[in-house]
Amino acid sequence: MTKDNSTAPARTRKPRKPKLPPGFPLTLRADGRFCKKVRRTLHYFGRYDPENPAASIQTALDQWLSDKDALLAGRTPRGRRTEEEAPTLRYLCDLFMKAKQAKLNTGNLSRWTFREYHNICAEILRHFGKDRLIDDIATSDFDALALDWSKRWSPVRLGSEINRARVVFNWVFKRRLIPAPIDFGEVFCRPSRKSLLLHKHERGPKMFEASELRRMIDAAMQPVKAMLLLAINGGLGNNDVGELRKKHLDLDAGYLNYPRPKTGIMRRIPLWPETLESLREWFTLRPTPANPDDADLVFITSRDRRGWTADIKARPLTNEVRKLLDRLKIGGHRNYYAIRHTFATIGGESCDQVAVNSLMGHSDGTEGETYREKLPSDARLQKVVNVVRDWLYELTPAKNDGQDAEADKRTPAKEQATSKSDRPRLRIVSADDDEQPLSA
Repeated sequence: MTKDNSTAPARTRKPRKPKLPPGFPLTLRADGRFCKKVRRTLHYFGRYDPENPAASIQTALDQWLSDKDALLAGRTPRGRRTEEEAPTLRYLCDLFMKAKQAKLNTGNLSRWTFREYHNICAEILRHFGKDRLIDDIATSDFDALALDWSKRWSPVRLGSEINRARVVFNWVFKRRLIPAPIDFGEVFCRPSRKSLLLHKHERGPKMFEASELRRMIDAAMQPVKAMLLLAINGGLGNNDVGELRKKHLDLDAGYLNYPRPKTGIMRRIPLWPETLESLREWFTLRPTPANPDDADLVFITSRDRRGWTADIKARPLTNEVRKLLDRLKIGGHRNYYAIRHTFATIGGESCDQVAVNSLMGHSDGTEGETYREKLPSDARLQKVVNVVRDWLYELTPAKNDGQDAEADKRTPAKEQATSKSDRPRLRIVSADDDEQPLSA
């Protein structure tokens, strides 16, 4: 054996792997890159720097923590893209609410609608996550969202919330913040009419019987008593009575001339004697408002002396009526707004739906409404409110034998007359100023 090959060549040793912190979630490959397999795919998080090991390890860990949620969910991490390049839901919801705030400040959006938009944005962020990229949301994600909401809400509310959510996402596309419209799929839509009808039949009628309303009115204190009478007299809702001002009332003539706050449609409502009496009683008890801007409001709270709609989260009228119903043990899925349903249902017995819609401030969207330039006559409006009053107090028109106008006074339906059945009958004033009793 020669001298040159008498000994084996020296072996080159592999570089010793750096010691990683205990519980470090990433693996250091032989080529010096940090990696981790997630959902059968290998992802990389930078290289190891032997000259600055602590900083490179921390950088890889921070990158993993930043991308972890997206990778585990099967989404593409946001990375280092800007909000404009890769908008998140938090960024888009913030822009949407700023636009709605501007409409609220200019009076083109109600506080109630603004609050509902705020709540639906919070629900979207709760379900998807604030940092979720909007281009990562697939049709299956909207299916899951619809399923989540359907377990929590009734079909009626589900339809309303889905509609608001679609408004948010459609607004994002209209502002050109995303390149294409959102594909919601076939599940994320309003419930079918059949589902709504089945739910309505299951819950029962959303209205009060006459005996229940009489008990409520008799047991209520002011100003709730006056509010109850306004609701059944003219179909006023919670916001209607909360925003009602003195200028809208003509107690001497017995009319309420009041555009509906929600739609702006003008209403002219003949007031019953019971409603006028209750309103006059309330004005003797009404406290002085704390805010001079509320001086013209009809209804002021006794505790903080503000309007009944000043704090939309507190909902004082809803709470007061709920306590009244619980005290009287009147059950069912009914509240103050159910009285408006009651007025619409009973008022329809007048066979004058145009007058009923006018009293409630409704728009039916028909072609006839386009050509209708004036409100229905006072006689037609009076007939509707008389029908509801007769139903409430169980009054029936007596047959007119033509002998005396007094013989046509409304008499109790039962022979056992009570003090409430002796109420004065409302009359209609015709064009020739002759008072004529309302015929059945």
